[in-house]
Amino acid sequence: MKHVHWIGTGLSSIPGIRRLAKNLNNLTVWNRTLDKALKSIDHVDKKNVNAKKFDIDLLFNKTNPGDIVISQLPANKHLEIAELCLKNKCHFASTSYLNPEINALDTDVKKENLVFINEIGLDPGIDHFFSHLLVSDLKKISTEKIEVVYESYCGGFPAIPNEFKYKFSWSPAGVIKALNNDAKYITKGKINTVTPYKSINSYSISGENFEAYPNRDSTPYVNEYLFDEKWKVKEFVRGTLRLDGWKDAWQDIFSMLENGSDNIEADINQKSEELLKDNKYLPDEEDRVVLSVKLKAFEKNHKIFDSSYFLDEKGSGENTAMGKLVSITLSAAIDLIMDNKIDSGVTTAPHKTENIMYFFKILKDYKINIQQENG
Repeated sequence: MKHVHWIGTGLSSIPGIRRLAKNLNNLTVWNRTLDKALKSIDHVDKKNVNAKKFDIDLLFNKTNPGDIVISQLPANKHLEIAELCLKNKCHFASTSYLNPEINALDTDVKKENLVFINEIGLDPGIDHFFSHLLVSDLKKISTEKIEVVYESYCGGFPAIPNEFKYKFSWSPAGVIKALNNDAKYITKGKINTVTPYKSINSYSISGENFEAYPNRDSTPYVNEYLFDEKWKVKEFVRGTLRLDGWKDAWQDIFSMLENGSDNIEADINQKSEELLKDNKYLPDEEDRVVLSVKLKAFEKNHKIFDSSYFLDEKGSGENTAMGKLVSITLSAAIDLIMDNKIDSGVTTAPHKTENIMYFFKILKDYKINIQQENG
């Protein structure tokens, strides 16, 4: 029996840990603070479900070939964990974006018949599922020369909006810095590069107005989602969703980035401390996550396809909306690895409809409502 090692018990881990602890008989939760690791499994009493203080050397001394190691550490720690997984012939799983260094391990990972799965949380993760299904549906209609419009937006925010239109469950510095990183997407058939905080637009989902901006580099996902080469991609954007009014509420932060002093890093860190003090989630405060993926297709300016998937989830305490959507999805991926349902190699969220339906089933078990709409 494969043993599962879960590293990290932050807010985006607890629901998934509790699910695996209930379902598995071989699980170790590793965390820098032992008390938090123990609390994450306090609902079960099983001999081989336990918690340990995180020590990377100790962890890999405890692994056997075929074990699964889940890294919920900061993204810059994943490569070290992945390389040790390869050395010790263990599978690897992470919700973070796949980075080039881990991707470069693909040949060796396949040689060892291992699975290194990434981007298997909410965004990235569930958004990939929605995208694969929509593309598959469009291919059933047409693979001729058509124009395609793709939009994917996801955001987490307080269920009851505050004056700042946002709250933090961890350091705001990362959120602020991301606003200043280039974003690349396709608009009017051409690749466009922008600064996110300078490219905020109104966006409507199911009759509710939000604000949205592009993030990261969307363009590789045209191939990731298996768009037909004959399709002309008119619009393609993956971005971040915020509450209506967020742009006005954050003007001071945008001005700080715009006027960037020589000490911008220190300015961001100072601002981060202020924001966390004034806009931190209260214990048991309800959060909300909205994810929308839309795909439209046109033939000679006539719309031939218009479909979307979305979810609107709330939660609180241990079961925040963000925590459920990220970690329950991750835990379901572990099920599929254990059942040999995922091909070996370095990979992202599964493409196969059969596997996607399994994730949907598990999410539904947790009363997470995924909706599809056709225009």
